[in-house]
Amino acid sequence: QVQFVESGGGLVQPGGSLRLSCSASGTIFGIYAMGWYRQLPGKQRELVASISSDGSSTNYVPSVKGRFTISRDNAKNTVYLQMNSLKPEDTAVYYCKTLPGNTWGQGTQVTVSS
Repeated sequence: QVQFVESGGGLVQPGGSLRLSCSASGTIFGIYAMGWYRQLPGKQRELVASISSDGSSTNYVPSVKGRFTISRDNAKNTVYLQMNSLKPEDTAVYYCKTLPGNTWGQGTQVTVSS
């Protein structure tokens, strides 16, 4: 059974940084592309960053491009999201998932506020 555990969220001031981690178990992690999603209050969940199975290719939505960096360590079954220059509109619950896939973790809350 596939499981994801997201961590690293918290409260940060505008302009600050956070590094999210997502540990996977129950799957052959290294064969899947991975995505980081976020769900803003009252909005649908959206894909903000993705990375290929070997880490050679990444994609970002325009709103985070240049500020967020997705990476992975297949030896540790972990995908990361480095978030810099955070803005209040980045406040959301962040989730990771295989691409494609239907299993979600519990998410990690990111709050950007002064």
